[in-house]
Parts: sequence; structure tokens; C-alpha cells
Amino acid sequence: MTLVQTVYNTFFRRTSTFALSIIVGAIFFERFFDQVGDGLYDEINKGKQWKDLKLQLEQKQNAEEED
Repeated sequence: MTLVQTVYNTFFRRTSTFALSIIVGAIFFERFFDQVGDGLYDEINKGKQWKDLKLQLEQKQNAEEED
């Protein structure tokens, strides 16, 4: 049996398994796309976001308190 026949018999032969494979594929694609988008956004805006600035402000505040 070839790979195409195996995929067809497993996922596309019955409507229920075809619909389920589309739903599962959409969920995994959404998670992947969201992670890539967040990573790209964080990389482009590195040093401009609150999570980056918060650490700098805390270090600055600690340095002032020690003086």
C-alpha cells in the first residue's frame, strides 16, 4: 500500500474522520501560528515591552535603594 492510499483510507474515506482531521489540524496550526507570531513580535520589540522594562526598572530601583 502506498502512502497516499494509507492516508486516504485513514483520514479521508469517512466523512467523520475527515472532519475530525480538519478540526485537529486547525487547532495544531493555530497553536503553531500563534507561537511563531508571538516569538516574532517579541524579537522585533525586544527592549520595548513591559517584561523587558520591568527588569531594568527593578535593577535601577535596587541600585538607588543601596545608595
